[in-house]
Amino acid sequence: MKSTWSQFLLRWLSTTLGVLVAAHLVGGVHYDRFGSLAVAALVLGLLNAFVRPLLFVISLPLIILTLGLGIFVIFIFINALFLWLAGFAVTGFDVDGFWPAIWGGVVVSLVSGVLNRIFGVHQPSPTDAANPRQPRNPAGSSRKGPPSGSGPVIDV
Repeated sequence: MKSTWSQFLLRWLSTTLGVLVAAHLVGGVHYDRFGSLAVAALVLGLLNAFVRPLLFVISLPLIILTLGLGIFVIFIFINALFLWLAGFAVTGFDVDGFWPAIWGGVVVSLVSGVLNRIFGVHQPSPTDAANPRQPRNPAGSSRKGPPSGSGPVIDV
């Protein structure tokens, strides 16, 4: 299992490469120097880590109302908002409007998602936060020692 810092650095690298690709593919996403791009990727990472869960909880009624189909639209708008906020907050990194933010957010999400999968970066889950020191047990591996549950589960 990779350390928390190495996971953070790999996620930041994949986000930075995603923003770089977006800046080259999407008209309206610009950076002056690589340092501005790296700081913008850091801002995106912080927004994703601390603000996205709150926005997800706020949007739950809409997600439920659309039977889960609205989650894609909501995530696209959240990514666009975060990219626009990064352009607003970081000097030397600019997002020119709504559509560049939408397409830039899509590109950043796709590129960083693929790179995170390639790098083997673990997506944090609520159970990881509850048990930060508990090692993950990969599927199919055998555990030694007593079972961790209270006994067999019987579904009726």
